[in-house]
Amino acid sequence: MPRSVNAVASRARRKKVLKGARGFFGARSKVLTVAKNALDKAMGYAYRDRKAKKRAYRRLWIARINAGARMHGVSYSRLMHHLAKSDVQLNRKVLADLALNHADAFKAIVESVH
Repeated sequence: MPRSVNAVASRARRKKVLKGARGFFGARSKVLTVAKNALDKAMGYAYRDRKAKKRAYRRLWIARINAGARMHGVSYSRLMHHLAKSDVQLNRKVLADLALNHADAFKAIVESVH
């Protein structure tokens, strides 16, 4: 009886790895074992940096809110404290957008809670 191998699944696995490594330089996109290692590393970086992106955006929003708040004579921490006390349900993303693009609306919010 001939040996039974699941060539279809094996080829699919290899194709999946090489497809994921498209655009990589040299052997990293051609040789299966090298491509697999490169892809593992790339996926690790992608996972890590999806988390880091959220932190980076939050830092940017805080910097923008702080700059806008200080133009109206209040620090970021005091503004956020007063917003929480006044039960204003605006997140940092929205506040940063208001501070950057809608200065009058941001000023009204600062004056209403301070």
